[in-house]
Formats: sequence, structure tokens, C-alpha cells
Amino acid sequence: MSDNLTQQDKAPVRQERHGGVGVIVIDRPERKNALNSQVKALLIQNLRELEQDAGIGCIVLTGAGGCFAAGSDIVEMSNMRPTDHALQGGDQVFHVLRTLGKPVIAAVEGYALGGGCELALACDIIIAGEGATFGQPEIRVGIMPGGGGTQRLLRSAGKYKTLLWSLTGERIPAKTAYASNMVSELVADGNALERALDVARQICAMPPLAVRAIREAVRLGADASLESGLALERRAFERLFDSEDQKEGMQAFIEKRKPVFKGR
Repeated sequence: MSDNLTQQDKAPVRQERHGGVGVIVIDRPERKNALNSQVKALLIQNLRELEQDAGIGCIVLTGAGGCFAAGSDIVEMSNMRPTDHALQGGDQVFHVLRTLGKPVIAAVEGYALGGGCELALACDIIIAGEGATFGQPEIRVGIMPGGGGTQRLLRSAGKYKTLLWSLTGERIPAKTAYASNMVSELVADGNALERALDVARQICAMPPLAVRAIREAVRLGADASLESGLALERRAFERLFDSEDQKEGMQAFIEKRKPVFKGR
């Protein structure tokens, strides 16, 4: 097989390994990494593979060609009917991200618009280049966000900014997104993936049971009352005292040495 694959031959999603970090790259630069049904299916496949890999502690999701994902593929969507969306499960990738057992970090450069913005918002952490642009412009083509955009924006940026951005379709500069709690951290353009890998490696060095417990408490607590969230946190905290990692972590602290966590 030739080393020079055509765009038609090249898979639009590829996977890389950086030690204990799995990287998933949307590689469809000729369409600014637009999310069609094939891309979504491959994202799910790669996420599931990395979730089942015991050697992977954290996942980074990014896009090739200096762009995260400029939205869902409008050409593919233009003739779809309601039943098509239901049968194809176009929102499944967002559900998989939401329920995945390992942390996912979005490394965003360039555009994260429409479905691309929703894809980033479904991740646990967003690292963005200062020149990146977010947005939910669906209203401009006669529809609305359908992959969690309105609800995740509501829970991060609040009602008033969510309605402003969703009803006008205006683009959101990365600095505004950061100030509005949409983005975890801003970095110089071109450095989002490098910084995301650094953060992922830090997470990989942490005790896996505690990582899972913290993610679960935050994810479930976001939709609970304060009292319910506090109770959820406390139960998770108490359960960790049955783990070997808790014993190792505290003993290492007392002995002033680096802990060796085993995930049990």
C-alpha cells in the first residue's frame, strides 16, 4: 500500500499513545474536522478502546490542522428527518463522553463551533489556545443545539450568556469563554495539546479510584441540591478509606516519599 494515502483512504479519526495518555485526533482538515456520522462512530470506537485499556489513565481529544471541530456536517444533516436522528443516534458520542470511566481533556485550537463546541463541553477539562473560537451557531441554519450545548452552557456560563450566544449564534472568543467558566485554562496558540498532555500526565499519576470518585461527585452533584451533593461527596470520601491507595498515599506522605498507586 502506498504511504501517500488520499483523503478518501485516510481514516478521519486516529489514535495516538503518549505513555499512559491516549490521544484521539479528529483528522478531517479539508472540512475543518466537521462531525459527520462516520467521525462520530469512530470517536465512540476510539473512546471505548481507550476506556478498556488498563494502561491508559487519561484521554486527550483534539483536532488536526489547527482546528478542533468546526461543527456538525451540514451537508450530511441538510436532508435528515427526525427519525434519521433517532435511528442513527447522533447524540451517542456526547453520551459516551459524559459517562466514560476515564477523564477526557479537550485540547482546542482554532474553531470549536456547533457540535464541535458541544464535543468540547462534554469533556471534563478544556484547554484552549488564546485565539480559539467557540460558539453555538445552529440557529443561523434554522435549528438549535442538539448535543448538549444549551444545557452545558447553562451550567457553566449561566442563563443570560447562554441565551445571548444561542439566540444570536455569535462566536465566543476563547478569552470570553474562559472568563465565563467554559474553558479551564488558556495557553498560547499552538500549545493546547502540549498543555493538555501535561495535565493528563498529572492525572495519570494520581490514584485511579480517587480520580473516578471525584469525577462522579462533580458530575452527579452538578444536577443535585447542595445537601444531596454534599452527601454524595461524603460517601465517596468515606469509601476511599477502604482502598490500598489511601493507605499508600498517607504512609508515603508520612515517610516523605513518592507514593506508588495501584488503583485498588
